[in-house]
Amino acid sequence: MNDRHIIIPDEMRLLTERAGYAPAVKVGKTLYCAGQVGRTPELAVIDDPEQQFIAAWENLRLVLAAGGCTFEDVVDLTTYHTDIQRDMPLFRAVKDSVFPRGTCAWTCLGVTELARPGLLVEIKCIAVHR
Repeated sequence: MNDRHIIIPDEMRLLTERAGYAPAVKVGKTLYCAGQVGRTPELAVIDDPEQQFIAAWENLRLVLAAGGCTFEDVVDLTTYHTDIQRDMPLFRAVKDSVFPRGTCAWTCLGVTELARPGLLVEIKCIAVHR
């Protein structure tokens, strides 16, 4: 029995066509979300850090919703930051305004760069549908 389903929100069809990967894969009740970044639906990187962080969370929310999940279903969260010391206070403020606090395991990593110049954060998670 194959219980693997590719999840592609309508808003991310262009990304999937261009990049050739699935925004998420659902196996049983578990949703594995690819890292989401702060870009427009046309795939342009958002310059303003706060707006980029908001967009990254919104893109993650869209992927989760397409897989039948919400932020409350996230059990494991990983964030990748290109300048973690500079950006963490603002990132945490945005996170705390949209994502429930203390509800999942969270790992933050500082990285040299992300897929496109100008990206400051990538947010990846695993969610389990209740």
